[in-house]
Amino acid sequence: MATDASATGKRILVIKLSALGDVILAMGPFAAIRAAHPDAHITVLTTRPFVDLMKASGFFDAIAIDRRPKLTNLREVFALRRFLRNGNFDRVYDLQTSDRSGFYYKLFWPSPKPEWSGIARGCSHPHANPERDSMHALDRIFDQLEYAGISKVPVPVLAGPDIDLDRFGIRSPFVLICPGGAPHRPAKRWPAERFGLLAKKLADYRLTPVLIGTEKESDVLGKIDAMCPKARNLMGRTGFLDIASLGARSVLAIGNDTGPMHIAAAAGAPSIVLFSRESDPKLSAPRGIGANAVSTVRESDLRELTVNRVMEEVRRRLDLDE
Repeated sequence: MATDASATGKRILVIKLSALGDVILAMGPFAAIRAAHPDAHITVLTTRPFVDLMKASGFFDAIAIDRRPKLTNLREVFALRRFLRNGNFDRVYDLQTSDRSGFYYKLFWPSPKPEWSGIARGCSHPHANPERDSMHALDRIFDQLEYAGISKVPVPVLAGPDIDLDRFGIRSPFVLICPGGAPHRPAKRWPAERFGLLAKKLADYRLTPVLIGTEKESDVLGKIDAMCPKARNLMGRTGFLDIASLGARSVLAIGNDTGPMHIAAAAGAPSIVLFSRESDPKLSAPRGIGANAVSTVRESDLRELTVNRVMEEVRRRLDLDE
């Protein structure tokens, strides 16, 4: 283990590039890094979609955008190299720990390399736990930071701005529904028709189903909307911070294993997340606020997951009668 990481007047770089769920899970570690270096100038290197989240967190003095250049694009690779070398960073926390971010460590050559927490070969503070790849994504970062001398790491918390529900035409109480997911991984999505039937059952309990998603998920959201006229379809109207605000006001959030569910859980929404064999909740489930904040329902093939089974978990979480 490394010695105490706390220091004053230092220049720190934190690397976290993607994906949405992993960025949300890193909010607690971001807070821990700031607490360990209260007087340091801390820059985060991230990708463009997450700039607003990084600004809203309040943990960083500067935000740098990584365009993730291909190695064949020498102009952009050298621009990234200049940023890293000219930053005069005393320490780097590589929370991405990918082949790409490991390559960034090499870009300091031939200049002296900063202290580096990660898995880059030869770095000063390697996360040398042989079990790291079998750990939950958040526990892995907790352990990595402990190797770097930071032992007090809170759970991720994300607060959105105050929100006017009338702006979205939402009546309380409401349930936030996230039926989308990565388009290249359809096996992680519960069928839209099941979400539609679930929404109807929620409406029967006088709970307003609130649907969120992007225009790319219009087919899914449209099917649910058509099946449940009492649902409120917010397609394309909710940025990441809006989702956090809605999650904080909801009585429950339900959805696939996708980034917005991480946002809702970190905002304090009691959450139910649906998993297939395509992902393992032991490695990637959202982490909420408080004990038992997040429930997972897993079926190898989500086409086999029944509405009744999900509704049983809803009734249990909200203490609803049959």
